[in-house]
Order: sequence, then C-alpha cells, then structure tokens
Amino acid sequence: MPSYSKRVAFFVLLFGLCTSSVAQTSPQPQSEPSSSKPDNSISTAQSKSKEERQIEKKEQSQRILGVIPDFGTTNRQHASALTSQQKLHLAIKSAFDPAEIAAVAAQSGLSQAENEFPEYGQGAAGYGKRFGATLADEVSSSFWVNYFYPVVTKEDPRYFRLGQGSIMRRIRYALLQEVVCHTDKGGRSFSWENFLGAFTTGGLSNVYYPPAERGLGLTMSRSAISIGYGSLGGLVDEFYPDIARRLFHRHEKVPGQTP
Repeated sequence: MPSYSKRVAFFVLLFGLCTSSVAQTSPQPQSEPSSSKPDNSISTAQSKSKEERQIEKKEQSQRILGVIPDFGTTNRQHASALTSQQKLHLAIKSAFDPAEIAAVAAQSGLSQAENEFPEYGQGAAGYGKRFGATLADEVSSSFWVNYFYPVVTKEDPRYFRLGQGSIMRRIRYALLQEVVCHTDKGGRSFSWENFLGAFTTGGLSNVYYPPAERGLGLTMSRSAISIGYGSLGGLVDEFYPDIARRLFHRHEKVPGQTP
C-alpha cells in the first residue's frame, strides 16, 4: 500500500498530466556504467562497490516536490538486490518520515471532520484514536510490504522505473508492478509481498478498528483498495520525474545514469 503522502503525490501527477504533455520517450535512466554492472546475487552490503552504495543512498533520499518521500524507487532496471538490513531500513524510514507523520495527521483530521469511525468519538480523544489507527496502518503496511514478506519471499520491494517508451506502455508497466515484482536474483515473480502485505495489514486492523469496522468482508475490501492504491502509486513513481522536468523546466540527474 502506498503511503498517505504518496496518495497526495498521485493528485500532483494528475494535475501535471492536465497542465503539460508527457514526452513519448525520455532519456534512458536505467543505463549504468558498463564497468560496474551490478550482480543481483550479491547478498551483503559490504560486497557492493562504493559507487553502488552511493547510488542507493541517493535513491533512498529521493522526494517528490522536495517533500514527499520516494525512497523505494530506483531508475536502474538491474540494480543489485537489497539486503535484509536494507529492507528493514527502507521500512522504518518510509513509515516514520516526518512527511508521512504529517500526512497521517492530516488524514486523521479529515477522518474526524467526516465523523468516520463514529465509535471513536470527537474531541482530542477521538482524534488521538483516529491518529493511532491511521499510524498503525501505515507502520504495519510498511513493515510487511517493505521488509517481512520481501525477506521471506526474496523479492525486491522497490519500484523499478521504466523511464522510456510510449506513454501507454509505461502506464501498463506501472500498473503491473503491483502484481509482478523483481526478485533478489534479478528475475520476475508474482508480487507476494504486495498481496500478502495488504491482506496481513487489513487483517491486523481488526485488532484496533471499532467493532463495526471489523470482519472478513471489510478486511477483504480494505485490502483490495490498498492494492489498487499501490498501482496508482506506481504511476507516480513512473511519471513524476517527467512531470517535474516539464513543470519546473529542469533536468535532475538520475542516480546511476551515465553523464
């Protein structure tokens, strides 16, 4: 499930698409120096080259509009696999980033204004319960999707940006990334991490959601919506760099791209 701040970014993307045209093709961001092509069989961070670690560090500091975290996106189709420790770091950093906490706070306020989950009540106590439940969703999703299941299934939780080709091809690619993922060995697999993560998060929410919001039907519905949001998040990851170049008339150097 994409973070609450990533959902905001989706609307930024829609605005960009309405106010500017995206080029049919763009520079090939996934190209890498031929002398340092990564080996996806690498299992420890120490085995990676200094250059590879620098690229990963830069990628894991990416932000949309300079604010919204985009830590789980890589422009390199052949990026070396993340270690278990790196997946845990990604999960923690994604869940507790200040921008994410701010998005959770805003979502909780909106939920209270609409009297969602009326059992929580109003006032400070009601807001605190909504904030706690929303934050629990965020942390749970990040843990299962970015760390636990990717480690168990040996899948890579990042979005591997295509960055070139026709718009329709890239849209199809982005939407499918919620279903088909990269593996630690460099292949492709059904994205167990996303589906198992969504249903686990949805199931655990029954522990802290009000009684009226629990049950198998609601759990399945929330999980399906989460997967749908994941696909929309892929569109943000795929197209935001293009939108940013056209809206702000600048070209940002893509990590791993040759000069």
